Amino acid sequence: MRRILICLCLLVASTALQAQDKNIIQTYIETYRELAIAEMQRTGVPASIKLAQGIHETMAGTSVLVNKSNNHFGIKCKSTWKGESVSHDDDARGECFRKYVRAEDSYKDHSDFLRGNQRYASLFALDPEDYKNWAYGLKKAGYATNPKYPVIIIKLIEDYNLQDYTLIALGKKPAGDIMVAKREMPANDLPVVAAVQREEMIAPPASEKTYPDGEFRINDTKVVFARKGTSFLAIAQQYNIPLKRLFEFNDDMPEEEEVAFDQLLFLQRKRKTGATDFHLVQPGETIYDIAQEEGIRLESLLEYNHLTEEQDPAAGEMLYLKKKAPSKPKLAATTGEQLPAAQVAPVKASATYVTHVVQPKETLYSISRKYQVPAESITEWNQLVAVLKPGQTLKIYK
Repeated sequence: MRRILICLCLLVASTALQAQDKNIIQTYIETYRELAIAEMQRTGVPASIKLAQGIHETMAGTSVLVNKSNNHFGIKCKSTWKGESVSHDDDARGECFRKYVRAEDSYKDHSDFLRGNQRYASLFALDPEDYKNWAYGLKKAGYATNPKYPVIIIKLIEDYNLQDYTLIALGKKPAGDIMVAKREMPANDLPVVAAVQREEMIAPPASEKTYPDGEFRINDTKVVFARKGTSFLAIAQQYNIPLKRLFEFNDDMPEEEEVAFDQLLFLQRKRKTGATDFHLVQPGETIYDIAQEEGIRLESLLEYNHLTEEQDPAAGEMLYLKKKAPSKPKLAATTGEQLPAAQVAPVKASATYVTHVVQPKETLYSISRKYQVPAESITEWNQLVAVLKPGQTLKIYK
């Protein structure tokens, strides 16, 4: 009888522990699902995969590593990491792991880590709904050493219906009641806005993102991250391509001697479709920036979204990368026509300026980055309110 009672007690304790574990996991999902959706829309990493990896790598947010580093994906430092780090025992004692200020930073770095690493390029050719092949692909590419890693990820996705969040990110499933219950983000994290309020989601511009050194791939197309001041001819010679072709591969960009600002440069012609279905427009992004970030031809991106080269989509709009959008996106405020004189900020008579002739595909944002001056200043100096036109002359004060 006593043995039966002991067995019953153990069974009750085990059941209670499992229920507690499920509650912890569910809390983790409710806390980070919106961030996973936003990151899928930004980079194409399936939300189901990201959430399952986060749950497993952090023990649903309770592991020692995540509590001291905000590292939700167990990413080690490697030689390219320039940020803060922590020491943690894993495959060996005292290994170096990346440390983040917020969980949001970890989620974004995980996306960029996969997207910018040639080892994982084949994953982005998969259907984003194919979580099983994504799970096995991660293991095959060397993300984890545990032979059961794919099985664990797949089970988490299926047990907790994580595929729902992938479908929401793709626009194939309404958020509805799934996204009603919300948890507060941990105190050391910035709040993450719901995916349905995507105009608040912010990603860093290309110049502030981390890219691999040398040649890598975006959308299965060869690309490099070129620093300001680098000679275009030197890049063409290094990668053995004609200089003229280098400009052509980047949507016939204006021919100049040096790179005017940190930017992506493709070494072969970009693809007509993106690696993912959609792109969530970030504040300050131009249509050309998006074409480069997604590795898609500008002409295709414009056609899919009913846009012209002079039109930039507003932040928070969803651009289609593989087929025609049902309607044109909302447009960002643009500049080009004259303001009334009373609205123009005064410029000192002694100030010097350079003259800039607007080139095809140039925008106010790209010109401001080239000269390292605020876009608002260029607007005021030149009395602009509408669309810039190729051949237009601008004054840039120093």
